[in-house]
Amino acid sequence: MAFASKIITCLLVLTIYIAAPTESHITCGTVSSTMAQCISYLTNGGPLPSSCCVAVKSLNLMAQTTPDRRQVCECLKSAGKDIKGLNIDLVATLPTTCGVSLSYPIGFNTNCDSISVAV
Repeated sequence: MAFASKIITCLLVLTIYIAAPTESHITCGTVSSTMAQCISYLTNGGPLPSSCCVAVKSLNLMAQTTPDRRQVCECLKSAGKDIKGLNIDLVATLPTTCGVSLSYPIGFNTNCDSISVAV
């Protein structure tokens, strides 16, 4: 009987450990401050600052769970609406330009709820 309760306890702990998180730990403030390096490029074009690609790669590394990726998506869409003169084509191609591969498009029409991280 004691052995069975230990197995059940272990299974419960394992289930909790494996279960995907449902909340993001990334804030929009973090997303905005990280991506601030890219605003000049995304509005004016010109040479892509290396600091912008560092920011894109950093944000990609921070967002490793489905909730985190969805949160980053929502934050970027929200922040982007407040930036005048944003070049949507540059926004859409920024991850690829910086060597980051995403399985979803970047843009104001992106359905952030459809983003997931393959396990």
